[in-house]
Amino acid sequence: MEEYFGQQALISMSIHLVFFAVSFWALQALNMEKILRANRVSQARLLYILLSITIGTTVSEFFLNYINWARQLVYLLP
Repeated sequence: MEEYFGQQALISMSIHLVFFAVSFWALQALNMEKILRANRVSQARLLYILLSITIGTTVSEFFLNYINWARQLVYLLP
């Protein structure tokens, strides 16, 4: 049973990291220079990182929940 929890934790961490990277990559398509102030490069980078973590966490939580729901469909049938 403990091995299952370890595997689940490893899968969850991996999926979160993948979606962080995907959301960071997707945010690169935005032209944020019009919104951000000049000479605030480090703050802009931090904003990109925080936005990618927020978006990546939301998407990965949905993805992990969806997988769990699909596993639980077995219990619907007698």
